[in-house]
Amino acid sequence: MSAEGTFYSDGLMNSRITLSLDANNKLELWLNKEGRDQLVRELQALDENNDHFHMMLPDYAPSDLPLMPIPYRTTDTVISAAKVMFRPDDWDQLHYPHVLTDAK
Repeated sequence: MSAEGTFYSDGLMNSRITLSLDANNKLELWLNKEGRDQLVRELQALDENNDHFHMMLPDYAPSDLPLMPIPYRTTDTVISAAKVMFRPDDWDQLHYPHVLTDAK
């Protein structure tokens, strides 16, 4: 991917969000300030009427939050798509009660 399209015409950075697995299979979320702000807006908008959003690479499919295809380390595996879901306890009690346990 070239550096073209990295900046808006006014010189500000585009949102940059990278989801990846490191060499030990640990999930990592890398983001710049604009990416953080966009992710926080999407998270804060979640509720019972707007219960999920998608994060995907631009060439994978249109999504609410575009992901970057460039890994930070050569050993990282970039994740091409993810879905974030809002799960109120009453929904989980009805549909997935097994998840309502105290994590140790």
